[in-house]
Amino acid sequence: MASSDAEQQVDDSKLVLLLSRFDDALQALSNAPEFAKIGKLDRVFDTARRVLLHDGGCAGLAARAQALESAGVFMGSDWDSPQTLIPALTGNTLRSPDANTLVIEALSQLRLLAISRGDYVHPSMSAEQAHHFLTQVLANNLVLLFTPPSEAERETQGRLAAIPRNLLEHLASCIGYEFIIDQLIDEIWRIQQQRPIQVSSVRRMITQIAICQANPEIDLGTSGQGADRLVSSLFGPTHACREDPGIEIYQERLEYMDNTALQSEATGFARAMHDTGLVSAYHTVLVRHLLNEGEHLLSEALGLSSTGRDCLMCYRELSLSLIDASVFPATPQAIYGLSLMLERGILYQLPVAPAMWRQLGLPLSSYTRERLAMAFGDQATPEAFLLEGVLCMLGLPLGVGQGNNPTCQSARAMSMWAYNDPDYLLQMVTWAARDDEIIMHFEGQAISSQESLSGVATSLPIDLDPVSLIVVPHLDRIYAEMGRRCIGREGDPHRWVNPEFHGWWAGRGFRLNVDVPTGKLVDLDGFLRHFYAAYHPFHNGNQPLIHPQPAGIAVTDSAARFIGWHAITILRVTLDPKDVMRVYFFNPNNDSGQNWGDGVTVSTAGHGERFGEASLPFEQFLSRLYIFHYDPLEHGEMATVTRGELDEVIGYIQRSWGADRLPAGDLQGDSGQQSE
Repeated sequence: MASSDAEQQVDDSKLVLLLSRFDDALQALSNAPEFAKIGKLDRVFDTARRVLLHDGGCAGLAARAQALESAGVFMGSDWDSPQTLIPALTGNTLRSPDANTLVIEALSQLRLLAISRGDYVHPSMSAEQAHHFLTQVLANNLVLLFTPPSEAERETQGRLAAIPRNLLEHLASCIGYEFIIDQLIDEIWRIQQQRPIQVSSVRRMITQIAICQANPEIDLGTSGQGADRLVSSLFGPTHACREDPGIEIYQERLEYMDNTALQSEATGFARAMHDTGLVSAYHTVLVRHLLNEGEHLLSEALGLSSTGRDCLMCYRELSLSLIDASVFPATPQAIYGLSLMLERGILYQLPVAPAMWRQLGLPLSSYTRERLAMAFGDQATPEAFLLEGVLCMLGLPLGVGQGNNPTCQSARAMSMWAYNDPDYLLQMVTWAARDDEIIMHFEGQAISSQESLSGVATSLPIDLDPVSLIVVPHLDRIYAEMGRRCIGREGDPHRWVNPEFHGWWAGRGFRLNVDVPTGKLVDLDGFLRHFYAAYHPFHNGNQPLIHPQPAGIAVTDSAARFIGWHAITILRVTLDPKDVMRVYFFNPNNDSGQNWGDGVTVSTAGHGERFGEASLPFEQFLSRLYIFHYDPLEHGEMATVTRGELDEVIGYIQRSWGADRLPAGDLQGDSGQQSE
């Protein structure tokens, strides 16, 4: 016992000495001028590597998180802006044979741990965001957390293989082992309630859970009990594939099934698909089998209601051709997209069916094929991947995400077209995928995506669904060019760009509550009254919103601090099940459930939301709004808005993004009628 205590004291003294040396290296980096910092980094990284190999080393470095950032450890690197980091990519860096890459990744995650615990207030990332990121890091690296280094890791990383495990164990111990799997499961369900088109990250996380459940060396304790529905939805949704036998064996089993057994399989797959929004590769095998052996069961396999079945029967040949061209084990979500597209009944819109036939025979440019192959691999053809994306976008128009790219305008436009004008979206896909060019018009003048200068995004996005991957770069350049053509005009360019870019249904009336040159709030009362008059059913004659409308919000973090401007779509305004007036909107930022501070928490389920919608009570939504469009020929009742209603909204603004934007003495406005 005394011997082990002595060894512990020796280890502790070594760690203290190493941390002292690390502090010296960090101080030298901090004191160095910016141009000379790179020369001081090697000493910092080398000492940090040795600290990370010690018990307690992670805790020691986490305590120095703010000093690390202030000294410039992350300056000029991909880790400099933590809000842009992607949890799914950490698996590669944590397995890197390069010591410096591994160390900076570990330091970055320890910085996020400090932020998540409130030890360090970061200007661009909240505690909740940091906690969410680390939960996903743990989810994506469960094998590293629970299993010893493999032979391959020992070969490539050597002693470095201990660092990611020390790091993840420390993160898990701080967050709580018992919550890792359970929180992960809750996170997956929360994301899937929004029905995103892109589900690759969710599928990876479920796969990690399945691997851990199947490994006898990993003891999850009492956690993870709620994972069965998720794991089975991918690896064993029905009786005949319950034990995950493999595609070939399942195909053989189908050959010997009678009609009753096939119907049971079809019903089981459909139930799992609509329950989770995820499609098993086994489901694709069944659907392709039914094409030849049981076409009458396709509606069961797709889980269609009477609406969807009618559409399937009316457009039988087209539907069968879409299945044949898009449904493969590598493209399972095509089944869900097709099912929801049929349920929407959009094939009854006269241009849509011919446009889908055109999509089936669309020749892709070599550039399009290369982009699709680069992003999605070669387990299916580029045509199949693109068609899967088309079906999913038409079935899930509110599932479009912008990825880790500043292209919210383009994502919003594509969602709006899929939602409101699907044949126009299909035309855009045709031009982009076949011709490598999209031409749009701005105030009568043609704008070519090929001839336009750079867009908002500084590099080509890769983390997008198949349709967005091909179309967004073109839209991004056109959108930026429209903005450039508004240079010199007074006010915000969205006044002119939004109706031209999104479609004729975007209202030509425009309200902005921020003075562009100064950033100060202007005519706040008039802005608020006008939004009530245009959108609130109790003030606009109970007129429902007919077409989705583009709008702009001031995004805030959980501390109600201003982050930036963001494009959204207002979809509808109505009473929720508890008779609270709510604004339901589409947010293209991949995850609409966010805490915007001061009690403003965006809901994605439980308040009458449809798949893909976010919602807020009317007053809270209006408190984050800075741009909206309206029909100038429709006049609501601005005089009926009470002073109390306005003051509630102004209070939210004053306590958040408008704190330093409100003109002095202008917290209260005129309570009389405000005219445009």
